[in-house]
Amino acid sequence: MESPDRSVPGAQAIARAARLLRLVTSSGVDGASLHDLARAADLSRSTAHRLLSALRAEGLVDRDEDSTLWMPGPELFLMGSVAAARYDVTALARDIVRSLAVKTEESAFFSVRRADETVCLLREEGSFPIRSFVLSEGVRFPLGVASAGLAILAFLPDHDVDAYLGRHPELESGWGRAHGPSALRTRLTETKERGYSVNPGLIVEGSWGIGAAVFDRSGRPEWALSLTGVEFRFGPDRLAELGRTLLAHAHQLSARIAGARR
Repeated sequence: MESPDRSVPGAQAIARAARLLRLVTSSGVDGASLHDLARAADLSRSTAHRLLSALRAEGLVDRDEDSTLWMPGPELFLMGSVAAARYDVTALARDIVRSLAVKTEESAFFSVRRADETVCLLREEGSFPIRSFVLSEGVRFPLGVASAGLAILAFLPDHDVDAYLGRHPELESGWGRAHGPSALRTRLTETKERGYSVNPGLIVEGSWGIGAAVFDRSGRPEWALSLTGVEFRFGPDRLAELGRTLLAHAHQLSARIAGARR
């Protein structure tokens, strides 16, 4: 995420609280421990607890008294239902994601770009019994890491890609050498040439994914469809077939979103 303007009073505290809120929502209904949240947010336990307690007082997060895990609060549902009227396109995407899962037999996903990350909004299971569980609703990845974020980043303007890589020199140390600037730029070029991204088990060994960008009316990649599965299901011949199917569904969804927002 971009750094907040430090000249704005309270900006740092708001940024820290927002970071914790995103981490809590990423944990889903299972919840997350104070230790894990503080570590992921790069905060001391006392600071994280103070901010989480403030968020809890406002109903934005909740804490299970038995497990002591933190999880999304009831106010998020109310806020989300209001924001959905403007931002939510999952209703438009749901049957397309389901069709993608049925036709490929793999797990299919719909993700949205949120600043420098992608957030999974929909997951639909395919019929193939062996599945990958790297991605589910609410999970976030930096752009360029998972197949959805790689597809989106590849079709952003060059100056946006340069700016993004400049903001995130930690990608290589956090996600491996394949996410260093040179290697990532090569994968972005390959994605543009192919039309869809390929993640050959770079997040979890043996778990492959492919992604295709979904565009808004102005031609900007704001969403992505993706498929994940086990490695042997993504051999060269089938990979090309999956890619064609994925692109067809992505084109269909882009057209539908553009038509709905006229």
